[in-house]
Amino acid sequence: MGQKTVAETIREITRRHLEGGGMLLGESISAVGWVNNTVPDCKGIVELPMTDVAGSGIAVGAALVGRRPIFVIRFQDFLILNGSPLIFYAAKVKELHGKSAPVFVRAIASEGLGPVHSGVLHSIFMHFPGFRVASPMTPKEYEEVWADYMSNDDPMIVSEHRCSYANSREMEDLIAEDADITLYAISSTRFEAIKAAGQLAGEGIRCNVVHIVWLKPFIVDTRITAPLKSSRLGMVIDPGHEIAGASQALAYMISDATGFRVKALGLRDRTKCLHPPLQNRAPDAKRICEAVREILLEGGKVPL
Repeated sequence: MGQKTVAETIREITRRHLEGGGMLLGESISAVGWVNNTVPDCKGIVELPMTDVAGSGIAVGAALVGRRPIFVIRFQDFLILNGSPLIFYAAKVKELHGKSAPVFVRAIASEGLGPVHSGVLHSIFMHFPGFRVASPMTPKEYEEVWADYMSNDDPMIVSEHRCSYANSREMEDLIAEDADITLYAISSTRFEAIKAAGQLAGEGIRCNVVHIVWLKPFIVDTRITAPLKSSRLGMVIDPGHEIAGASQALAYMISDATGFRVKALGLRDRTKCLHPPLQNRAPDAKRICEAVREILLEGGKVPL
């Protein structure tokens, strides 16, 4: 039997949790393919009405009484509608009142569902105190994020992406000898950064690729700094909006810790749209390659 996919891993984690007395809440869980086959058919599932704004309040209430609920939000754009109980209660109640609300929010993103169903909004929740924010893209990473959630009593925002569900491979950092640039990739752009590094290698441009799972807390340790000290140029790549987003925040933190230039690359400051003439989509391998060539030219690393 081969390695489990991310979807299979999520389903197995959920099954264990529900059979152990936990619960899962969400809209249309069983009606639309069991959330891309990530939810098992077993007891403990609460099908919420299509009200959006009420669901998170129910989930936070369940967390307060010790149920450790998994709250499924399909898709991340609906984090805005569900945000109030999460931001203004779940994230604050521990600090202000000593009572924790550990809800596990599965916030699902997609690249192909148009301008109102394909956003990546994890940056917003990095801003508010009290949340832990992670974006696992491999089976082992998801298991580690779940283990972290179960060992802490903080609300957890898990930024999933449907492009990862079929993935069964782990993604190790790629460190090149005498690298020209270090790419720090988040969420779906991790797959694109690997493609870009391969394409650029054919042009003689050497790239480190460092995979970012934890957005908050984001720890600038030697795994983050050592590749940049070698390449002296870096880029943080995120599928969310670049302005005031994860890419800019992490680029600043890494640059501040090392003294080297780190560029941010994310969604342009326009509505996300997948079709011309208004196309604005997450950085793919082509755009990453273009951005790398540009920053290297600016730094005098690539001959004209």
